[in-house]
Amino acid sequence: MSHRIAYTDEAKAGRGALDPKRRKDFDTGVAVLARAPYGCGSRAVKGDRDRRDATIGCVAVIRYEVSSGVLTITVLRVVPAP
Repeated sequence: MSHRIAYTDEAKAGRGALDPKRRKDFDTGVAVLARAPYGCGSRAVKGDRDRRDATIGCVAVIRYEVSSGVLTITVLRVVPAP
Protein backbone atom coordinates (compact mmCIF):
# COMPACT_ATOMS: atom_id res chain seq x y z
CA MET A 1 0.00 0.00 0.00
CA SER A 2 1.33 3.42 -0.89
CA HIS A 3 0.65 6.81 0.65
CA ARG A 4 -0.25 9.82 -1.49
CA ILE A 5 2.42 12.54 -1.46
CA ALA A 6 1.46 16.19 -0.87
CA TYR A 7 3.76 19.20 -0.60
CA THR A 8 3.49 22.44 1.33
CA ASP A 9 4.30 25.56 -0.69
CA GLU A 10 7.74 25.70 0.97
CA ALA A 11 8.45 22.08 0.04
CA LYS A 12 7.26 22.64 -3.56
CA ALA A 13 9.71 25.53 -3.85
CA GLY A 14 12.56 23.39 -2.46
CA ARG A 15 11.76 20.56 -4.87
CA GLY A 16 11.48 23.04 -7.74
CA ALA A 17 14.94 24.42 -6.96
CA LEU A 18 16.54 21.04 -7.71
CA ASP A 19 18.07 20.58 -11.14
CA PRO A 20 16.19 18.08 -13.36
CA LYS A 21 18.50 15.11 -12.61
CA ARG A 22 18.37 15.66 -8.85
CA ARG A 23 14.59 16.21 -9.00
CA LYS A 24 14.17 12.85 -10.78
CA ASP A 25 16.31 11.14 -8.12
CA PHE A 26 14.35 12.97 -5.42
CA ASP A 27 11.00 11.84 -6.86
CA THR A 28 12.24 8.25 -7.03
CA GLY A 29 13.29 8.39 -3.37
CA VAL A 30 10.00 9.93 -2.28
CA ALA A 31 8.10 7.19 -4.14
CA VAL A 32 10.01 4.59 -2.10
CA LEU A 33 9.24 6.53 1.08
CA ALA A 34 5.52 6.56 0.13
CA ARG A 35 5.50 2.77 0.40
CA ALA A 36 7.34 2.68 3.76
CA PRO A 37 6.93 6.07 5.50
CA TYR A 38 8.30 4.86 8.84
CA GLY A 39 11.32 3.14 7.30
CA CYS A 40 13.88 4.19 4.70
CA GLY A 41 16.23 5.45 7.41
CA SER A 42 13.74 8.08 8.55
CA ARG A 43 13.59 9.16 12.18
CA ALA A 44 10.92 10.60 14.41
CA VAL A 45 11.19 14.29 15.29
CA LYS A 46 11.05 15.04 19.04
CA GLY A 47 9.40 11.70 19.78
CA ASP A 48 6.47 12.29 17.40
CA ARG A 49 6.17 9.07 15.39
CA ASP A 50 4.27 10.78 12.55
CA ARG A 51 6.58 13.81 12.13
CA ARG A 52 9.78 12.57 10.53
CA ASP A 53 13.07 13.56 8.93
CA ALA A 54 14.67 11.57 6.14
CA THR A 55 17.55 11.91 3.73
CA ILE A 56 16.65 11.18 0.12
CA GLY A 57 19.85 9.76 -1.33
CA CYS A 58 22.47 12.47 -1.83
CA VAL A 59 19.77 14.83 -3.08
CA ALA A 60 17.95 16.39 -0.13
CA VAL A 61 16.85 16.21 3.48
CA ILE A 62 13.12 16.38 4.04
CA ARG A 63 10.78 16.82 6.97
CA TYR A 64 7.36 15.24 6.54
CA GLU A 65 4.22 14.19 8.38
CA VAL A 66 2.43 10.88 7.98
CA SER A 67 -1.36 10.83 8.09
CA SER A 68 -2.13 7.11 8.22
CA GLY A 69 -5.89 7.59 8.40
CA VAL A 70 -5.93 9.15 4.93
CA LEU A 71 -2.75 7.50 3.60
CA THR A 72 -1.03 10.81 2.93
CA ILE A 73 2.52 11.99 3.47
CA THR A 74 2.85 15.76 3.55
CA VAL A 75 6.36 16.98 2.78
CA LEU A 76 6.91 20.06 4.90
CA ARG A 77 10.41 21.09 3.90
CA VAL A 78 13.01 20.13 1.28
CA VAL A 79 16.62 21.14 1.91
CA PRO A 80 18.90 20.37 -1.05
CA ALA A 81 22.12 18.58 -0.17
CA PRO A 82 25.33 20.37 -1.13
